[in-house]
Amino acid sequence: MIRKMTLGFWLAASCMFAMPAGAEEAAPAAIEAAAPAPEAAPAEAAPEAAAVEAAPAEAPVAEVKKPKKEKKKAEPEVAAAAPVEVAQAEPAPAEAPVAEAAAVPAEAAPAAEAPADAPVAPTFNEGNVSWMMTSTALVLFMSLPGLALFYGGMTRQKNMASTMTQTFAIFCLISVLWVVYGYSIAFSGSSPFFGTLDKMFLKGVIYDSNGFFTATATFSKGVVIPELMFAIFQLTFACITCALIAGGYAERMKFKAVLIFTVVWFTLSYLPMAHMVWWWAGPDAYTSAEVVGELNSTAGYLWQLGALDFAGGTVVHINSGIAGLVAAIIVGKRSGYGKVAMPPHSLTMSVIGASMLWFGWFGFNAGSNLEANGYAVLAFANTMVATATAGLAWFFAEWVFKGKPSLLGIISGAIAGLVGITPACGFVGIEGALIIGLAAGAGCFFACAYLKRMLGYDDALDVFGVHAVGGIIGAILTGVFVDPAKGGVGVYADWFSMTVGYSPTQILIQVKAVALAVVWSAVVSGVTLLALKYTIGLRPSEEAESEGLDLAEHGEKAYNM
Repeated sequence: MIRKMTLGFWLAASCMFAMPAGAEEAAPAAIEAAAPAPEAAPAEAAPEAAAVEAAPAEAPVAEVKKPKKEKKKAEPEVAAAAPVEVAQAEPAPAEAPVAEAAAVPAEAAPAAEAPADAPVAPTFNEGNVSWMMTSTALVLFMSLPGLALFYGGMTRQKNMASTMTQTFAIFCLISVLWVVYGYSIAFSGSSPFFGTLDKMFLKGVIYDSNGFFTATATFSKGVVIPELMFAIFQLTFACITCALIAGGYAERMKFKAVLIFTVVWFTLSYLPMAHMVWWWAGPDAYTSAEVVGELNSTAGYLWQLGALDFAGGTVVHINSGIAGLVAAIIVGKRSGYGKVAMPPHSLTMSVIGASMLWFGWFGFNAGSNLEANGYAVLAFANTMVATATAGLAWFFAEWVFKGKPSLLGIISGAIAGLVGITPACGFVGIEGALIIGLAAGAGCFFACAYLKRMLGYDDALDVFGVHAVGGIIGAILTGVFVDPAKGGVGVYADWFSMTVGYSPTQILIQVKAVALAVVWSAVVSGVTLLALKYTIGLRPSEEAESEGLDLAEHGEKAYNM
């Protein structure tokens, strides 16, 4: 065999060097003749290759053949390999029907789809959910440590730990009560004043009947967020509202009485007010003009009336500010008030707390939009502008009327601006924010500097002068500057047509809402405090108050040095 192959290759080489022109086509045949018998079979495939080339319908095969022809002179052995590739390509038509047959079940798959009436999970926008979680954390930051530091720095040193303990304890207490029954009373039912207990322990708030996360409405049709997210966001509002009242009775109320009063006031004042102002069916429920009246009748009383409160001017600030005033009057003045100086023991701490409040208030106001959109940006911007304006207004008013501007004055003015813009932040334009900030800063300055002295009450941390007065100014001016002609966003005529307009009667509606909030909070606060005064008592002993509530009530001091 080896001798034959050697002879064959020698003959082929001789032919290639000695053959005349035009005899090159015989070389492959000579090589094939000299090759072993089993390798001669591919030569028979040449006619098949020619047939394939003649069939234009099999374009891919032709593409395989062309490059092989170009290399035929240089590499004769490729001619034998090419038919092998062609032979493999021929079964392709037979494979095509198989592929089509396999595709049939895939096309039939839609027949197995769920019925049209099957429950569908609500779709939550990830940006909105992220913004609401961030806003909730910001409001928590306002209270702890923001409000605790702001209040703690403004008290005398011997009462600082007591004041901060009250803030922290109230936040924890209201968080639990909110989950147990608070959210249900505030955001359920069809009564204009109170909700129901259907959602106690957040029943149905986490998962709906289909096992999906429960959705709740925002202010845009077709946009929802998890109801659990809304519930926890509102939890932080309830907590800080109750904690704000502590400024009215700071340094002189028993801790036991503080806790009992907080529970009763939260249940009978905060929850009904939140229900009256913020409870409604949501925009998606307004599917036709015929249902508008029926749905409106199931909303909270002040919502039905048309009162505007974007983030809590009535619910949070007027409500807590009036309670603080009533507490200051019924509990009585601090020992030595008006006879000895009672300056803040740490303005540095109060500045840190005020800065945290300003920072966290962006979540408080812009987060109340429930969506990360243009209205949230408007609320954010208005919060910044009004706060800065109010700080300057108080600062310069103090400079003019008292001769010197103070650090305490400018941070108090900033808080007044935050309060004033709260009900208006998503409704008014920048011009409105400037005027509201100016009015809140100046108005709250006069309330704290002159009205308190005139009426003779001891509002230790000016919760009435800042929160009630600032909230009233902001709530009423919301009715003025919501007018589109003044840069506002206008008021929806109804939630079905979504038409926007404005009427000067909105100012009167705002005044009615303010009056209701003042009266409601005053009655609940007064009755509760009087009941406690004549049962367990409101004040510690004179010795305990003189020693300081840090040691008398809690057995510790804020500073040990």
